[in-house]
Amino acid sequence: MMRANAKPGKIDRVVSTLGRAIANGDYDAGSVLPREQDLEVRLSAGRGVVREAVKILATKGLVTVGPRHGTRVQARQNWNFLDREVLAWLGESQQDHSLLLALEETRRIIEPAAAALAAERATAAERQTIKDAYATMAKYSDDLAVATQADRVFHLAILDATHNPVLGSFRSGLEAILHTVFAVAMPGLAPNLPNHKAVLDAIERGDAHNARAAMELLLDRTHSFLTETFRLATTDVEVAG
Repeated sequence: MMRANAKPGKIDRVVSTLGRAIANGDYDAGSVLPREQDLEVRLSAGRGVVREAVKILATKGLVTVGPRHGTRVQARQNWNFLDREVLAWLGESQQDHSLLLALEETRRIIEPAAAALAAERATAAERQTIKDAYATMAKYSDDLAVATQADRVFHLAILDATHNPVLGSFRSGLEAILHTVFAVAMPGLAPNLPNHKAVLDAIERGDAHNARAAMELLLDRTHSFLTETFRLATTDVEVAG
């Protein structure tokens, strides 16, 4: 209620400022954030705005709030890595290779099984959505903005087509993961289009086994692209140093 009525733009600004600072390591795990009064002055925000922002950060796992210990920064393992803002702040603060590879590992746990279920359960309309998304990717693979959106639709449509309500609860988390991974991996889309097509074809045939296998190959290709990108980035830093 507070976020809806108490100047949401100001609350979002304070959330983003503090979230980015925590993600950037400006506050160590276990450390206490400045007092409310100090944050009010530093962030040019009223007490209600600061309090609501801190509550939002607590829901993301970045801080805990207690009457005796103040607002304390949580250890990183307690952060909600399926929160799009948290992933965005981490991506802005540093190129965290291990985090991106962990996100890809999570995709590998979920998406091949989702592709197999989609092959068995997708409706005609859902197959068409997946097909249209692939067609857009193939046509606009050199336009990263358009291709990224189409690729996101492709993967989320497959998840939707599982008709599994528990898997469906991962939708927002998967969307956050895709947003973060695609920011780095999309330049490698074109060579991976045949694997997307193989996933689509298997789903259209109702072939669960090959849908799973094709999705695994698709994710293998993305993993290889990320690994090579990180290797080259590390080499460039060593040469520059």
